[in-house]
Amino acid sequence: MATQTATELETIAPVASSAGLYVTAAPRRNHNPHVETLPTELITENTTTTVLSKTRAAIVITQLMGLMLFSSFSNGVVVVGLPSIASTLHLEEGLLLWPTSVFYLTAGSCLLMAGSIADVVGPKRVNMVGSFLSAVFTLGCGLAQTGGQLIAFRALQGVTNAIIVPSSISIVSTSIEDGRPRNMGFACLGFASPIGFSLGLVLGGVLVDSTGWQPAFHLAGAASFALFIIGIWALPRDVRPGSVHSIWKRLASEIDWVGAILASTGLATLSYAFATLSADINNIRQASNIALLVISAASIPAFIGWMHYQVKHNRTALIPNSLWRSYVFTSSCVMVLFSTSVTNCMELFCSLFFQEVQGNSALGASLRILPSLIAGALTNLSTGIFVNRVPVMWAVFISSGLSTIAPLLMALVRPEWPYWYDAFFAQILAPLSCDILFTVGLLVVSDVFPKHMQALSGAVFNTCAQLGTAIGLTVTSVISASVTNSSQYADKASPGALVVGYRAVFWTMFAWMLLVCLVCVFGLRRIGVIGVKRD
Repeated sequence: MATQTATELETIAPVASSAGLYVTAAPRRNHNPHVETLPTELITENTTTTVLSKTRAAIVITQLMGLMLFSSFSNGVVVVGLPSIASTLHLEEGLLLWPTSVFYLTAGSCLLMAGSIADVVGPKRVNMVGSFLSAVFTLGCGLAQTGGQLIAFRALQGVTNAIIVPSSISIVSTSIEDGRPRNMGFACLGFASPIGFSLGLVLGGVLVDSTGWQPAFHLAGAASFALFIIGIWALPRDVRPGSVHSIWKRLASEIDWVGAILASTGLATLSYAFATLSADINNIRQASNIALLVISAASIPAFIGWMHYQVKHNRTALIPNSLWRSYVFTSSCVMVLFSTSVTNCMELFCSLFFQEVQGNSALGASLRILPSLIAGALTNLSTGIFVNRVPVMWAVFISSGLSTIAPLLMALVRPEWPYWYDAFFAQILAPLSCDILFTVGLLVVSDVFPKHMQALSGAVFNTCAQLGTAIGLTVTSVISASVTNSSQYADKASPGALVVGYRAVFWTMFAWMLLVCLVCVFGLRRIGVIGVKRD
């Protein structure tokens, strides 16, 4: 007898259409009153996939995990090496956070487009393009001679991340056996980010204090190219090979290009406006930023209206409006947005606190953040093993409650206190919520979307995460700068002035985590366990 999962929303019966595709008919409701059902109007094509053997699956997961690891590795290098990078490349004060924020800006803007293309062209093809370009642009970061060049290559790194992530999720979702193997696959993808970031912090800290930050990017670029070569052999073939002509034909007919352009435009303009505001809040008065905010705001009702139009006429819709009626799906997206924002902002501002306020070296700061990355990695692996045994609401609620304590501890910390008083415990608790939500969220969205749209499902999930990071970095940067500038200290760059701004940021993140706990209680209260094997 099959075991029902918490995200087993509907069974969709395909009905042939005149266009040769398949349009979903009325859903068959399951009989579990505790499982939330979700009406989904999606166009699908009947495709089959081959489940990989355990050995091949392990190789594939390791290769995909490596790609995401070295992408996150670069982010760790930028965070720990930011003071040195700014000094070497003469980066202006207003552009100080751009090497970090521009990555999330471009990644978040391109995910939906990349996910849609991967579902049509094939996840292996798209992943190969992304991994090759990732190697090229990562090497470019290490060869940058000016701040502008570094920011440009970091932006291109974000694009390659947007190409790699949804295609990787699609490969795991369609080629790995469901149940624990697939749970572990998703967990390993999440595991890669904190491990990569921690390696970037540690090795980056060592290199920054010895030879400089550039060799760290050279190492990541070389590793990414090696993984590209491995992927040519290791990754499973796309199930829809086709000719070049047929691929271009499918790209033209099977992707909701208008919806993708509307979504990408709205995300790009919003993220860019936020990034400029993070440099200086007074930029809000500039006509260009006002125009960008207006365009972003207008894209939301335009996107909703277009989705309604597409579904009404039985056409492909990028993200049908009906998906957001699911409390589980919507709550997962909201929680991931805020939780990811808090985790990334904690890493950045803790690093700045350890260096700029307490006067530690880059390596010293990275070692102090390292417990956070280790705790996150262990949490990801544990989630992959036990997610199908623990009620989701309690797992997410308890982890979010523990993560709420982390920014509270940093808000109360005093510069003269030893690291072991409370900063150490803050680092351990900070990633718990985000890393559990990564695996849980991927299991939710992979069940919501049909098999042929798994790359898009991963893109939707990661768009929420990237958007949360972009918004979080902007809001916290504005709060930090504003509070510091209004402090009583004459020297606004002094540790005393900086810690006032940082403390306000930590209080803000504390409030965000309380919101995550609240959303968890109301959004996940009706579900039990997820990620169990279907017979």
